[in-house]
Amino acid sequence: MSPFLDADVLTRLGPGSAARFARDGYLALPGLLTGDGLAALGREATGLEAMARRRDFAMACMDDSPRHMTTLGGHVISETSELIPSLYRDRNLIGLVGQVAGEPVIEVEDPVERHVLNILHRAGDTHGAHTDDHPYALVLFLEAPKDPADGGLVHFLPRATSLRTLDHGHARTAHHHAGDAYLLRSDTTAHRVTPLARPGLRRTVLNFAYTTPAARPRRTPSATDLYG
Repeated sequence: MSPFLDADVLTRLGPGSAARFARDGYLALPGLLTGDGLAALGREATGLEAMARRRDFAMACMDDSPRHMTTLGGHVISETSELIPSLYRDRNLIGLVGQVAGEPVIEVEDPVERHVLNILHRAGDTHGAHTDDHPYALVLFLEAPKDPADGGLVHFLPRATSLRTLDHGHARTAHHHAGDAYLLRSDTTAHRVTPLARPGLRRTVLNFAYTTPAARPRRTPSATDLYG
């Protein structure tokens, strides 16, 4: 395992992690990043942010859900960063994802969507309701509001029949700290990030997308719209 990752995270979570993930479509991985990992990735993200683009629009292919955020696609990250692509490809990290998922996982072919940087940094910033084109998303927190009341929470519902089911009272909400991560069954779990409540807050994450040898990804324009 990379020295930037805590190899004992699943041991700390105890038995049944894969079963919880299968049930919930989500598993929190608190403290997955070591202190050195959080610091190094934070420095990397700070440098990359200068190349990121502001996005403010409604995404038509996702029920016109809002996007108010700053993003950088994987194709640009690969040209500039050695650390992030190396961590994305880390065989032990991929093995950990597969252990939780209950099946082998592999890198995605799409260079835009493979590893992306998402930054919420203005009051009201939000990543609106969506599902992903690939089965698994590992989200690594570099910055996050400390108080859940300040927003930036992931709101999710597994095996959703539509994005609108997020509003029907059965969805769950989770709060994370810098250094935490979570794994999401992102192609069938409707999810969104709640708006930042006030100025001065930041939520910066790396999203690592993974697939399986047998998976056939959907082909929506969402990645191009958000990261192209």
